[in-house]
Amino acid sequence: MTTLTEVEAWLADRLPALLEKYDVPGAAVAVLHDGAVVDAAAGTLNKATGVDATVDSLFQIGSVTKLWTATLVMQLVDEGRVDLDVPVRTYLPEFRIGDEAAAAVITPRMLLNHTAGFEGDIFTDTGVGDDCIKKYLGVLHEVPQLFPPGEQFSYNNAGYCVLGRLVEVLREKPYDACLREHLFAPLGLTHAATGPYDAIMFRAAMGHIEMEPGAGPQPAPMWAMARSNSPAGSMLCMTPRDLLAFARMHLEDGRAADGTQVLAPGTTGRMQSSEVVLPELGLMGSSWGLGFERFDTADGVVVGHDGNTIGQAAFLRMVPGTGLAVALLTNGGDALSLFRDLAGHALAELAGVELPPLPHPPAEPERVDVSRFLGTYSAEVFDLNVTQDDDGRVWIEQVPKGALVEMGGQVERTELVHYRDDMLIPVEPDRGMFMPHAFLGDDGEGHSLYLHLGRAVRRAGA
Repeated sequence: MTTLTEVEAWLADRLPALLEKYDVPGAAVAVLHDGAVVDAAAGTLNKATGVDATVDSLFQIGSVTKLWTATLVMQLVDEGRVDLDVPVRTYLPEFRIGDEAAAAVITPRMLLNHTAGFEGDIFTDTGVGDDCIKKYLGVLHEVPQLFPPGEQFSYNNAGYCVLGRLVEVLREKPYDACLREHLFAPLGLTHAATGPYDAIMFRAAMGHIEMEPGAGPQPAPMWAMARSNSPAGSMLCMTPRDLLAFARMHLEDGRAADGTQVLAPGTTGRMQSSEVVLPELGLMGSSWGLGFERFDTADGVVVGHDGNTIGQAAFLRMVPGTGLAVALLTNGGDALSLFRDLAGHALAELAGVELPPLPHPPAEPERVDVSRFLGTYSAEVFDLNVTQDDDGRVWIEQVPKGALVEMGGQVERTELVHYRDDMLIPVEPDRGMFMPHAFLGDDGEGHSLYLHLGRAVRRAGA
């Protein structure tokens, strides 16, 4: 079996060339195995300044933050202060959405495992003050319910903001302070920041996006999304090594490296256990736990989470029972392909785990009747228009709205072909991936009710 030292040498040797291959400006990677950590970094943190990426540079971890929010919630469960299966209103009487009946029964468990069922991509900026998450709850009052609570999985950023507010109320302090006092401190983190005012004290990465096709990644127009979305992943940044201190605690039944019990024995196992099965999208896990995404591979279960902010992408994978975890943090380009090369090597060499193949369009796609798929599917941040031209080719056009426009979103038009069952797939990759499009349910008139892309987007019209 390959040693961790050999993996360290491989990472140092291959990382610069892989950044160039995948047009990634800068990245840092770390591997944990049996309590030891190795790391490497290469490239630049910001093309505008030319500052080099180093192993002590901070990158945003995006939605990997949801694991931290889930951990804060589960600490309260350990203390007997939160019951996962009572209505959220038990702790947040002010919680309201557009559907009063749904709001009355949604539980913390549903928020943790993404089955609450209301529109989740709500990125409204409610200011930079410590009351921004409290104010955010007011933004949700008219948010529509997409399906009955608990019925199915639909990735929900807003739900994690609600969980962040739950933590604030019960701890009687801002979310950022909860992170620092209840996770940063007991984990002994030295290179982590909850926002720009502390990130500026370190070498911090700038996200890069491609403003025009073929132009390559350029510095994004802003560093971060709204602070009101912090519990879902808009602000938190750190080094891969500090992220692995968190992962190690989850691999070692809630114990930090110094023996501090951050979570009660057994709690991490509950968080990593399957709660809800996902559609077979191929780019996401096979099921979801209490915060954790689960990947059921032929070689065993891998758990973790991915994160994407404005031009930054993060990846965390853990193999329960092996003491192995891999963290990759990047600031633009084809980060997914970079992750598969780097993490794929470490997982295979140190745990004998092969990453499952990514979905890919068939060489000769079958011609099928797509009439029930056609129409417009609408979410808070985009409309998705599925059409068929006179030659029978199927197209999807994504039209950004609201916050997505402010973050540099562009109209994108892509051809889709048959993949399997009620699923279509793009013929061209987006940042190294072909995302299957699952068409689910029935609107009562023979059309699919949802277009599922990890989150359920409800039909808005024919």
